[in-house]
Amino acid sequence: MIPNLIWSAIFITPVFIFCYRNMNLKWILIFSAISLMPVFFPKSFFKLFQLGNNISAYKKSGVVFFNRFTQNGAIMNKIIRKKYPNYKAISAKSEMIRKVFLKTFLFEKFHFLLLVFFLFTTIFAIAHGFFRWAFLITMCNVAYNIFPILLQQYIRLRLSLISRSKRR
Repeated sequence: MIPNLIWSAIFITPVFIFCYRNMNLKWILIFSAISLMPVFFPKSFFKLFQLGNNISAYKKSGVVFFNRFTQNGAIMNKIIRKKYPNYKAISAKSEMIRKVFLKTFLFEKFHFLLLVFFLFTTIFAIAHGFFRWAFLITMCNVAYNIFPILLQQYIRLRLSLISRSKRR
């Protein structure tokens, strides 16, 4: 959880500072309300944004590299395995796979919500001549929202492969 908190602080802080210094509360509330809407969209909506149907598309996009630094990524798993050698981030049990699969949609919705908010904030920054802020917020959006969304899609593809191989 600590990597997630650090990651969040690094990428949300610039957006918070920009909003606090430069935006009227009315705009923050409007952008927040609009950004909440995708949370209520069905899973099929998020499948429209799927990068690809095979893992290689995600590897080419850098998602696998990015995954090393996440809460359940390679670095954290290596640290945990030093203390608990038999640790597995996910077991091959069908129920566990299903739970993780469903959780990926929850995480994707969260990051999609923030993606929309960051996008509106970027547009606001450009419209008001804050081009450096717009660039910074865009970079935060890519790192904090776009890559995690792609990561959730990648995880679902991998889980689907595991499920299919178990059925054989």
